[in-house]
This record gives sequence, structure tokens and C-alpha cells, in this order.
Amino acid sequence: MTNPAHNTQAQFFQNLRTTLPSYTSMVDEVAETLNVSVDSAYRRIRGEKLLDFDELKLLCQRFNLSLDKFLSLNTDSIMFQGRLNTYHEDAFKNWMDDVLAQLNLVNSFSHRHVYFLVKDMPPFHHYYHPVLAGFKFFFWMKSILYYDSLKNERFSLEKNYFAPYQDITHKILRVYNKVPTSEIWNEEGLNTTLRQIEVYHEMGLIAHSEITLQLYQCVLEVIDHLEKMAENGKKSMFGHAPTEDSAEYRLYLNEIVLGDNTFMAEIGETKITYLNHSVLYFVGSIDQKFNEGMFRNLDNLMKKSTLISGTGEKERKQFFNKLRKKVQAKIAMLEVEK
Repeated sequence: MTNPAHNTQAQFFQNLRTTLPSYTSMVDEVAETLNVSVDSAYRRIRGEKLLDFDELKLLCQRFNLSLDKFLSLNTDSIMFQGRLNTYHEDAFKNWMDDVLAQLNLVNSFSHRHVYFLVKDMPPFHHYYHPVLAGFKFFFWMKSILYYDSLKNERFSLEKNYFAPYQDITHKILRVYNKVPTSEIWNEEGLNTTLRQIEVYHEMGLIAHSEITLQLYQCVLEVIDHLEKMAENGKKSMFGHAPTEDSAEYRLYLNEIVLGDNTFMAEIGETKITYLNHSVLYFVGSIDQKFNEGMFRNLDNLMKKSTLISGTGEKERKQFFNKLRKKVQAKIAMLEVEK
């Protein structure tokens, strides 16, 4: 008869494996963490030797795993992991580092795909334009992460808020462009960014109206780039054509359902669902039952949506023209103020 404890331990190591890049040796990582031989690590992974509580603690700390899931397998609980705002001046850099780490994990698998149910334009798309990225970084640090150093600051181009994060931003984009992605959009997907620009302008938190105008122009340029990616069905760097490394880009239009910024990563045979909270942050779950349900929902939404990347030229042009009209309306209001 199979020992239930051995089955639970096997499930533990199966989930631990999903936290590691595909090129990493789990047995070597376990042996190093527990300070045991490779043979001893193999015996634990195979369930021939049960882990003790000290070993469980070490593994959970090392690989950021929650033991709760394995102590309540038959309940309706769903376990999530994630980070919170530390309210320190390095919070945004830490957030960017975490985004890069998650993308590197996804990209390490030969079979990988990311699905995004868009409420706000995904953060990666803001990164395409340095000026727009600088504004978003300023907005997030000032109004979401509450940086004390920015309390009395206004957004200006003289202070390049993009520069300190330029290197990691480019790293994120390079990895992101290698990950096949499906995005479910509707016309509301641009509203948040446009509203942030508008509100900061109205509050006098943008130094000059010319900067506000430039930000709207940046949004138009990003829309042009997204349309080109949708037309090619491939990702690409801003202002460049796709390369051999460029991943597939699927853009779906759903005019009924308003997204919630949920995104799911499919890596190997595992799925991870990330739910948005506190504007910037996400909590993730590798709960199999939960993820299968989430994937069915996303799959149904895509089936009821119109694919406008690589095909559907008429619908694609109509959609992006509607997005442009939203921006042009903001520009027209700005002109009236003058």
C-alpha cells in the first residue's frame, strides 16, 4: 500500500520543481539547501526518506513555498504567494527585479505562453517609449508606492525618471519579447493611462502643458507600435521589425467583458495564475484545480472574442483607430485650454 506521506512529499517536490528554471538541477538545489549528498537528496525526492520539519522549513524558505497547501489538500483553500509594498525608497526597483525574475522563469521553459486579461494597458507596453515609461514610473512611485522624496515633485523631462531603470527595463522587454503572449483587450484598456496623465495635468503635477501634449503623443506612438505587432502577429522592440527571436503575439478584441488584469503563465505542464492587487502588485498561485478553472475561463473568453492579430485587418484597423480617437480627444481638450 502506498504511504500517504510519501505521496504528499512527492507533490511537495513536484511543486518545488515549478519554481525552478528548466535548466536548473532540482537534486543539486535540494542537496545544497539541506547540506546533504546528492544521493540523500535523491532519496528524499523519490520519497524513500521522509523530510523532517527542519528540512521542510529550509526548503520552504529557500524556494518561497507555502506548506499550508500540503496540510490542507482536501479543503477549498487556494494558496497564493506575492509581495507587498515595503514603503521604502527601493520598493519600485524591487518590483522591477521581481517582474524580471518571473519573466526569466517563464522564458526558461521550452513550452511557455502568457495570457493577459487586460483592464489597463499591460505595463510592458509603457516601457516601449522612454518618456511614457518615465511618466509611469514617476506616477507609480509618487501615487502608488508613496515615495517621500517625490511628495512635492512635479513630473518634468529635466529629471529623467526613466534613466535609473533603463537597464532593467530593456532586460524586461528583451525577455518579454521572447515569450508568446495572448492578450484580451477592449476599448477601455487605454483609459487608465490617459486618466493618469489628465489628472496629473489638472493637479499641476506635470510641469508644463507641452509635456502633457508630449505624453499623449507618446501614447499614440505606442498604439502605432502595438498595431504593427498585431499586424505581424509577432512582438518587436519599439521602432523595429520582428527578429528571429520574436515571440508570437495574439491580440483578441472582446467588446463585452471588462478585464481585471489577471494574467496566467503556462510553463511546461504547469500553470501559474497571477491576480492583480494594490494597483502594481500580483499574487500568484500554482493550485492545479484553481488554474485549470481560470484557464477554462480565459479560453472561453478567447473563443468569444475576435482575433485581430495576423488576421481580421478590418477589425484591427477599426480597433486601433478607436484607441487613437481617445487620445486625440484628450489632445483637443488640451488645445482648448490654450
